Amino acid sequence: MADFPIRSEADFYAHWHKIMTDPLNILRTILYDGEIAGNVVSFILEGRREVGYWLGREFWGKGIATNALQLFLEEISERPLFAFTAHSNPASARVLQKCRFSQIERNAQGLVFRLE
Repeated sequence: MADFPIRSEADFYAHWHKIMTDPLNILRTILYDGEIAGNVVSFILEGRREVGYWLGREFWGKGIATNALQLFLEEISERPLFAFTAHSNPASARVLQKCRFSQIERNAQGLVFRLE
């Protein structure tokens, strides 16, 4: 969804351990044809609930992210929800728009979206 630097394996696992142990976070695995395709998460950042997702490159362009996010949004009743995309990721912005998010800001880092 966003443009993050690549982490070392140790840093990656430390980051996911932190995410998985925070009781305020909501995490789901995205499955496609019996394979793990990615994940969708919701977390609190700067006092507001955000959503994010990641898909392996081989799963791009199949509507998987849109479908996964739509299902995930049915689980989360809290509104508003926020999301961020890097300028370099217009496909992710389209996923958010298909899921009824509206762009509310454009800044140097990327685009900010909100769902009421």
